[in-house]
Formats: sequence, C-alpha cells, structure tokens
Amino acid sequence: MSLKIAIIGCGKIADAHVEEIRKISSASLVAVCDLEPIMAEQLATRYSVPHWYSDFSRMLDEQQPDVLHITTPPGSHLALVRQALAAGCHVFLEKPVAPQSADVRAILDAAETANRRLTVNYWPNFEEHALALRGLVAKGALGDIVHLESFYGYDLAGEYGTALRRDPNHWVRRLPGQLFQNVLDHALNKIVPYFTGDTPQVQVLAYQAGSGTNMQGGELLDELRVMMRDGDISAYVTFSAHARPVGHHLRVYGTRNTATADFQMRTVTLDRKQGFPSALGRLVPPFKVAKDYFRQGLGNVNHFAHARFHYFHGMHRLLAEFYRSIEENSEPPIPYAEILRVSELMDAIFQQVYPVVTA
Repeated sequence: MSLKIAIIGCGKIADAHVEEIRKISSASLVAVCDLEPIMAEQLATRYSVPHWYSDFSRMLDEQQPDVLHITTPPGSHLALVRQALAAGCHVFLEKPVAPQSADVRAILDAAETANRRLTVNYWPNFEEHALALRGLVAKGALGDIVHLESFYGYDLAGEYGTALRRDPNHWVRRLPGQLFQNVLDHALNKIVPYFTGDTPQVQVLAYQAGSGTNMQGGELLDELRVMMRDGDISAYVTFSAHARPVGHHLRVYGTRNTATADFQMRTVTLDRKQGFPSALGRLVPPFKVAKDYFRQGLGNVNHFAHARFHYFHGMHRLLAEFYRSIEENSEPPIPYAEILRVSELMDAIFQQVYPVVTA
C-alpha cells in the first residue's frame, strides 16, 4: 500500500522534496500547502500534484496523509509538528529543527508520545561517500578517533545569500544564530555521532569578514570557528562565507589512519601511515591517494550512469529509509539523541556568538 505524502511550505526546497518523493514507488504525493495560495498552486501545477491548500487544518482533515513533510521556517515547526502528530502523521522535517534545543526536545518528545516516526533532512550524511567514511570508522581502519574537522562553506553572492543580505526582515535574521543557524547543523551533525559525553567544551570565534558584502539592516556575521572537546576527542568546526572554492568536507583523524570525505567531489581518501623507509616512503603516498581518487572517479561515473549522482541523491536514500521505518515499524534512520545533541551544541555556540544581555 502506498504511503500518502503531503508537504507544507512551498518555497524553493520543497521542489527537491517533491522530486525525491516521486522517485519512491511506495509513496504518493497527494497535496501541498502554503499560507500564500499562489505558492501552493504553482508547486502543485509544476508537478501535477492533485490537491493544493492554503489552510493546513483543512488539508490534514481532507487528505489524511500518512507522512507530512515540513519545509517552513523553523520558528513554525513545533506547532506544525504537534498538529501533524495529532492528525496521525509521521513527520519529515527540514533543518534546522527549531530555533532552540528546548523546542527540539519538545518535538522529539511529542513524536515519541504519539508513537509516530520523525526525522530531519540531514541528507548529505546519506551520500555514498559519507556512508563509506562511516564504514571505514566502523571496521577500525582509522583506529581510535582523536580529532575531527568539519568544514562548511557558503556563497553569500548566490541567489539565497543575496536575498538574505538585502532583506533586513528575512526570517533567517530572526534565528538566535542568524546565518550560522540556518546551515551549521550540516557541519555539526557529522561530528555528533562520535561524541559520547553530555556537555562537550565549546569555544567560539565569530566575525564579519570584509566590507564588500552589501549588507542591509545591520551586521551579519559570516565567519565562524568552533573548537570542541568531548573526553579524548576534539573537534574543529569551520563555517566560511568567503573561502573559495566553496567547500564541504569532514576529516577524521585516528590513531591508525586519517580519512577525508569531500561532499563536493563525493570522494573519500585515506591518509595512511608511511610504510616504507625514508625518501621512498614519501614517494609512495601520493600514488596511493591518486589511486583512491581514480577508483572513486570511476565509481562516480557508474553512479552517474545509473542516475545515482544527482544533487539530492542522499535525500532519496534518507527518504527511502524513513518510509521503510514507517512501514516496518522500525527505528528512524537518524537517532533522536543525535538530533537533540546537534541542537544543544548550536545553543552553546550561539550563546557565545550572540549573548543575551540582561539588565
């Protein structure tokens, strides 16, 4: 039996949701909804969705979807999740989950109380190279983890960045972490699985780089460095709106080897310990790395040939696993503890970046 899917929030990211839903045979998109009727109507028309609404309650009542995708700004998520759960829906949620970790906890608790599945669109973690890196760690190829470096680049000159810079009332500016909060979970959710303690140490440096960003409505910080320590594992998170080319990668340092997953090139490389003496040992490693890149390049060609190389393929895999967890009554693909930990770290970071001044 096909799962009935509905979407609320018909902005740009909703297009990606629609396209990936349509690739899953066990799912059927029945309706979309937005407070702006023209947005809902346009999305439904572009993708031949049978029903569109501007009244969320009416959509839930008339369509009775099994799964609701929420692609609205995060400030609305808690109320929408509660209403969806009350209507019997499972929930697929866009990041960031909510402005503060207290709301995230309330969302997760509500899902558990309602016995409904919920997950967040941390789709890059479900790309082939991300899974390959997890496999290396799981089989002990890196030894014990010592340090992690997570880098996330952003282009403020792009379409979304331009809208954010020029609109002093943009919803992102109202988030506790502003620009950082809209994307930082993509950097944090890659290191959280390796942390086991309750309260990692966090030190933060944030600033606005340069003066040519054409900001309107006040300062918008656009460079962030975060140093963390959890027991014997340290981590360094970088957000940069100015480094070029725009990068996105995770580097994991172990006691045996070090590995890097590049989310732009979709590759995983392994830095191995030198196995030959002296100068000969320095000659060999570049060839091993070249072999890694060549092998993965061929693998990417194969993925491309089989339509598994498109931008949101990780979302396709995440959706398929999430829908399967609903059908099989199994655990969702992302543990709730990890979702909450990401949000708690974001709270700790933004309290240092944008401290609340009290009288």
